[in-house]
Amino acid sequence: MCPERLLSEGPGKTISPYPVKSDEPFMSEPQKKHFHHILSSWKEELMNEVDRTVHHMKDDAANFPDPNDRATQESEFSIELRTRDRERKLLKKIDSALERLDNDDYGHCDTCGAEIGIRRLEARPTATQCIDCKTLDEMRERHKY
Repeated sequence: MCPERLLSEGPGKTISPYPVKSDEPFMSEPQKKHFHHILSSWKEELMNEVDRTVHHMKDDAANFPDPNDRATQESEFSIELRTRDRERKLLKKIDSALERLDNDDYGHCDTCGAEIGIRRLEARPTATQCIDCKTLDEMRERHKY
């Protein structure tokens, strides 16, 4: 991975990748602070989106006389609410990751106990499985159907 690449936390925000040192133990205090910052920033951004949606729906709610206009508005609100519902689920994952970080369980695979890896966690801060276990789970899931 390119070290000058910036991690995307969400629209418009970036955090530089963690500069891993060869002699540094996995999930050292600086690494924990790095991931706490990523997760907290992401959570804050999602919470701001929730507030924005509430204000938008209050301010823009109108009783249009034209049925097509009403349907368009209801459709837009429905899409926005579905998006917020997905983000609500993501917020639960972020809270869980922050809790694991506080309990020194963050960064280790729930399935095999191996280190998940700094770059994978930067790409997916809520990851609970190493890439090998996740790949196996996805293969099992595909063969189930």
